[in-house]
Amino acid sequence: MRTVSAKLKHIGTSLSSSSRPYSLTPLASSHGKPRNPPSPTLLNEFVNFCYQRDLPKAMNAMAAMERHGIYADSINYSDLIKCCLARNAIEQGKLVHKHVFSNGYQPKTFLINILISMYVKFKLLDEAQALFDQMPERNVVSWTTMISAYANAKLSDKALEFFVLMLREGVLPNMFTFSSVLRACNGLFNVRQLHCGMVKLGLESDVFVRSALIDVYSKLDELKDAICVFNEMETKDLVVWNSIIGGLAQNSDGDEALDQFKRMKRAGFTADQATLTSVLRACTGLALLEVGRQVHVHVLKFDVDLILNNALLDMYCKSGSLEDAKSVFERMFHKDVISWSTMIAGLAQNGFSQEALKLFDLMKASGIKPNYITVLGVLFACSHAGLVDDGLYYFRSMKRLYGIDPGREHYGCIIDLLGRAGKVDEAVSLVQEMECEPDAVTWRTLLGACKVHRNVDLAIYAAKQVLKLDPEDAGTYVLLSNIYANSQRWEDVSEIRRQMREKGITKEPGCSWIEVNKQIHAFIVGDTAHPEIYEINRRLNQLIHKLMGIGYVPDTNFVLQDLEEEQRGDSLWYHSEKLAIVFGLMTLSSGSVIRIRKNLRICGDCHTFAKLVAKMECQVIVIRDPIRYHHFQNGVCSCGDYW
Repeated sequence: MRTVSAKLKHIGTSLSSSSRPYSLTPLASSHGKPRNPPSPTLLNEFVNFCYQRDLPKAMNAMAAMERHGIYADSINYSDLIKCCLARNAIEQGKLVHKHVFSNGYQPKTFLINILISMYVKFKLLDEAQALFDQMPERNVVSWTTMISAYANAKLSDKALEFFVLMLREGVLPNMFTFSSVLRACNGLFNVRQLHCGMVKLGLESDVFVRSALIDVYSKLDELKDAICVFNEMETKDLVVWNSIIGGLAQNSDGDEALDQFKRMKRAGFTADQATLTSVLRACTGLALLEVGRQVHVHVLKFDVDLILNNALLDMYCKSGSLEDAKSVFERMFHKDVISWSTMIAGLAQNGFSQEALKLFDLMKASGIKPNYITVLGVLFACSHAGLVDDGLYYFRSMKRLYGIDPGREHYGCIIDLLGRAGKVDEAVSLVQEMECEPDAVTWRTLLGACKVHRNVDLAIYAAKQVLKLDPEDAGTYVLLSNIYANSQRWEDVSEIRRQMREKGITKEPGCSWIEVNKQIHAFIVGDTAHPEIYEINRRLNQLIHKLMGIGYVPDTNFVLQDLEEEQRGDSLWYHSEKLAIVFGLMTLSSGSVIRIRKNLRICGDCHTFAKLVAKMECQVIVIRDPIRYHHFQNGVCSCGDYW
């Protein structure tokens, strides 16, 4: 790309000398007169058939014209090509190509560009490039069509190569060229060079270019640059608003995405499908159910939009509101594989495994072919339901039945399934036979099984594998330290603590969020900042003493074991999810579901606490941690006490 930079430096001086005139005038007869005088009747019939989109008759008329050496206007051929595209008539499109080059006739650049675009839309890139290579004269449309085609086909190097060749030929890029080539950039260095080129050509204020810049900076996780480009615009339109909201939502900056959405509405813009899809994604990431329900009202205007309905379905599933998700799913007029997969995975992740498997059977009966995510949801459901044989069957046959190669996530589900069933040795064998290299998530899954079944030696081995791949994983250090402490291997405990100190690793504080009256309340372990923390602590102490009266005992195995027993018990009392649960009991109306999002996996003691509170207070509690969704009701959790 240094060539791109060099060309762009001199691009301003070549504006007058290198650009060639280009006219969109129709085909003329300057390339040679037809062998016979045109037949007005035959030509008029062809024009009418093209206008009426009557492809068979238009093709017959074109064949007759070719026999008589008659050629029509470029606009008429353009109409015929549109008809071929609408009917996916590839062979007829190729016949049009052959016709306009027959008998030595040479079409104008305008028509050749349309033919190249036709091949691109038919996904025949080799044919498109072959025709492009034969062009006696190429203009910015020719180059941009090819660059866009390669960018859309994820052939980034080819798209960038064509951009450089375009500059070398002296053709100046326009706003559409830059919008296309930016999609091919997968490195910040290239983007910055192109950004400079846009400024030199005076195209940086174009709405399409700005939108493309925001998209690519967001894709590269350079949100500061994306926001800077957005803020530099004096006047903004809906396309640019959608780009910045979408970029923020995709990069898990849901708070800022929602703030920009509010600014957009205050600026007088009406949200469209793209806006609402991004806003729903932000709500999903933040688990903001009430805000998501408000967005649902806007979605009703576009009730038949499949992408939007899928985003709505995903939001409800990931917010733990399965009743709302089922309602949306059942109301959807059209469902694709994403709709089915989202609902199956949502049911499975929320602990409703049998429903997920029944829905999978309905999906197959409907004729929709499962994809990678569908099978993942099915395996997750089998794991949570303890269906070892079924899970292994789907895993072993997914390639044969659905043409899907097992990925790391599928292996992880089966390792989890075997671990739940106590088949730890089989889980180890599966890790060893993985076609792809096990990652940290895979080893953490095995570590979880070893912890539950108290396989100390294997747990230590799995923990060490995790730390090789993710040396900053504080949770694994703490777990490994506690395993050593439980085995009274104090020298090893000291070594783990030394490593943590040297690397500056500290356990991330637990944080829980709860939405009350459309406001988010955050709690951390041992919180003192919340304005109602003293009342929350008082209520929590009362609740814990009531629970102790029915047999609750804090489980100190979930605390870093360098504290005295009494201190460890006290520290458990003020875990963030306990504070959030009590705040929910204090503020939410009777019968409301307490919904909590947590940054760390819920500990065993808090899990027991939530089950007992749900039973004693006749309350439904939903906690979403990074691993699973826990639905607590009547003293039982949907996870089956395995997580």
